[in-house]
Amino acid sequence: MLQLNRTDLARRGDWEAAGVEMPAYDCAAMVSRTIQSPRWLHFGVGNIFRAYIARLQQRLLNEGKTDTGVIAVAPYDVEIIERVYEPHDNLALAAALHSNGEIGVELVASVAETLRGDTGTERLREIARFQGLQLMSFCITEKGYALTDLKGELSAPVRQEMEKGPESARHTMSIAAALMWERFRAGGAPIALLSLDNCSRNGDRLRGAVLRVARAWEEHGFVSEDFIAYLEDEKRVSFPWSMIDKITPRPSEAVSDYLTKKGIDGMELLVTSKGTFIAPFVNAEVPEYLVIENDFPGGRPLLDEAGVFFADRETVNRVERMKVTACLNPLHTALAVCGCLLGYATIASEMKDPLLKALVEKIGYAEGIPVVVDPGIFSPRDFIREVLEDRFPNPFIPDTPQRIATDSSQKIPIRYGETIKAWTKRPDLDVGNLTGIPLAIAAWFRYLLGVDDKLRPMEISGDPMLPELKKGLEGIAVGSPESYRGQLRPFLSNPALFAVDLCAAGLGEKIEGLFVKMLAGKNAVRETLEATLTSLK
Repeated sequence: MLQLNRTDLARRGDWEAAGVEMPAYDCAAMVSRTIQSPRWLHFGVGNIFRAYIARLQQRLLNEGKTDTGVIAVAPYDVEIIERVYEPHDNLALAAALHSNGEIGVELVASVAETLRGDTGTERLREIARFQGLQLMSFCITEKGYALTDLKGELSAPVRQEMEKGPESARHTMSIAAALMWERFRAGGAPIALLSLDNCSRNGDRLRGAVLRVARAWEEHGFVSEDFIAYLEDEKRVSFPWSMIDKITPRPSEAVSDYLTKKGIDGMELLVTSKGTFIAPFVNAEVPEYLVIENDFPGGRPLLDEAGVFFADRETVNRVERMKVTACLNPLHTALAVCGCLLGYATIASEMKDPLLKALVEKIGYAEGIPVVVDPGIFSPRDFIREVLEDRFPNPFIPDTPQRIATDSSQKIPIRYGETIKAWTKRPDLDVGNLTGIPLAIAAWFRYLLGVDDKLRPMEISGDPMLPELKKGLEGIAVGSPESYRGQLRPFLSNPALFAVDLCAAGLGEKIEGLFVKMLAGKNAVRETLEATLTSLK
């Protein structure tokens, strides 16, 4: 059996006989050079990083366009490092799931070093001080940037870190600020901090969070005013915007079996104590898009030669808004909450349901497209057509509505709030005509009750705001519409949750009405979707 470690890299012929594409560079030399001269530090060691970001650097290494790899940091779930990276010498297998059932496998070796996200470790400080470091990137999901709760108040751990200074940093944004403090004290060399998460204006979100922590430290006397000036100097520290798109589901049992039958040992699926689904391999769809604002004061990897689009900020913003607020992410969230309620196990199977297909077509084509500006490098209609006709229906992508439903409270402001705001600003559009988005929001609240459409108990995916949301929904009982007594209104009128006051926008009563209909009893969710969508034909 083949072992996924650096010793067995020498069995190149056996790997290739198993159908695995191998690195075309000297892996040991790459690791040595990267440790000595780090250029790219990345936060977030999950599936999207290995399926896409690490492969981009591998492509450059294969073509001789760089000689260093990526140093990856686990800022939250260190078990991923302990249980997957370290046992396999930081190697991974990336399985590309084609729509015809073919699986292409690549051995990714571009991760040179992995670290725990604790600024108390001298190694992270050393990397931050290295003058040649060009880039700190982040793939940490929307919640990784959040410093506040639904009330807009600082969370207790973040407040404590602000009061105790850089040495206490544990939140990813605090860690980033602390490392920038190290870099400043070492001479303040230029660098880019790049968010690679599905957040609207993600560069500004990252910048705002890092600066908020740093300013709190300055107020408490831990850092100097010159440090704040350094962070605010765009010629020395940039926060480029980006748009990333590649569907990367949890590791699949089918892919695990496939790799094992190919003679590769140790391909078991794992779940960490923090609920992260992980494996020595990662499986993902073939389509992938990455557009980045070309603003790197200290230089950057030649990622444009690996298929990445570099553009100005406005183009990145348009592409991101096209994808995150209209053409993919809001459709994904609608399928996620409705799929959980209706008992679906995969996104692909949901696309065979004419009702759910009609829902996402309504949200995308009728409600998203009218307020999307064509970015010029992708056609919004072509993009959404690929999503709905090729990507979501791919039966070999084992993506689940339960995975997509994770952290929905962090996603909804972007995925629906931005489109709603755009409708309210257009005099030629009537926000009262929105139907698909209100249906999705009502379904999300119905989902939070933890009972599916057949009245069976249903597990709710993880969400940092779940305790607060469940408390607000207390007293509502599925099967008893009369148990609803306005419990949604504080949420619907909260701009922190939806990026807009839905009641003031004129959608509050519509969402409440749809939600109450979904409480009627067995099959009420499906019947509400059907009655509402059918009435539009």
